[in-house]
Amino acid sequence: MAAQNNKEVDALVEKITGLHAAIAKLPSLNPSPDVDALFTELVTACVPPSPVDVTKLGPGAQEMREGLIRLCSEAEGKLEAHYSDMLAAFDNPLDHLGMFPYYSNYINLSKLEYELLARYVPGGIAPARVAFIGSGPLPFSSFVLAARHLPDTMFDNYDLCGAANDRASKLFRADTDVGARMSFHTADVADLAGELAKYDVVFLAALVGMAAEDKAKVIAHLGAHMADGAALVVRSAHGARGFLYPIVDPQDITLGGFEVLAVCHPDDDVVNSVIIAQKSKDVHVSGLHSGRAVGGQSARGTVPVVSPPCRFGEMVAEVTQKREEFANAEVAF
Repeated sequence: MAAQNNKEVDALVEKITGLHAAIAKLPSLNPSPDVDALFTELVTACVPPSPVDVTKLGPGAQEMREGLIRLCSEAEGKLEAHYSDMLAAFDNPLDHLGMFPYYSNYINLSKLEYELLARYVPGGIAPARVAFIGSGPLPFSSFVLAARHLPDTMFDNYDLCGAANDRASKLFRADTDVGARMSFHTADVADLAGELAKYDVVFLAALVGMAAEDKAKVIAHLGAHMADGAALVVRSAHGARGFLYPIVDPQDITLGGFEVLAVCHPDDDVVNSVIIAQKSKDVHVSGLHSGRAVGGQSARGTVPVVSPPCRFGEMVAEVTQKREEFANAEVAF
């Protein structure tokens, strides 16, 4: 089995290395048929479950991976800017978000994050104010959370790029509900201090602090300034998806002054892993509040690696709908 896994890992690393070389040779990472085709092939190769542990690859593969993540970040930024400009041309941009090819992924990721917060944060969540750090020119996560899950919450979106914030703010100009609860700030997270204490939940985007040491510094900074009891949602990656996004070590979150409540590695089209933590003066690991743990360790104890929230209710609803459609078809016949 080990030999089979080694062959599978070697074949995957060889494929990813070839794709990295092809992407690096592109004259531009702006959306185009060539760019779209290569990144589609890359994502298709990385999303299926894989035995690869990218943190244990050799120096050459690590250097390739770091370069690939930077290219993915640049391409993602250009793709979002392109579609943000396109959406801004409509009278009400929020009515046309489905034009973005990965919009459904944001819907599913935000739903997962909300469900994990509600499931694992003691007492549940009803945040008055949320910060999203690294919101970008298409702040889909904030929009989905505000529109579908947190209808009474104010959202402060932070990004290093002023142009990204200008693009993002234009998308909400015609909306009197969600738009009234969205604000955009150009700032480095390292420069935020006292204002962090006013948030009940802070979301940290996957590409904020791409190097492991930079991510750890960002988390430690949040731990130094967030309010006790506030929740932190960190986007990470797992398995071969670590070629696309940085992997966050839960120990860095614990050492940053948080209690890690849950770690979730989706196995569907949600590419990012999600880590739920809570700021605490006296960091301790008390185990799961609910759900199923399947292993994992941190510097201070067991980290609960959990399955995604059960979608049994959705399955039942879908089956019921299909049965009704079938029954109606029989009547019509």
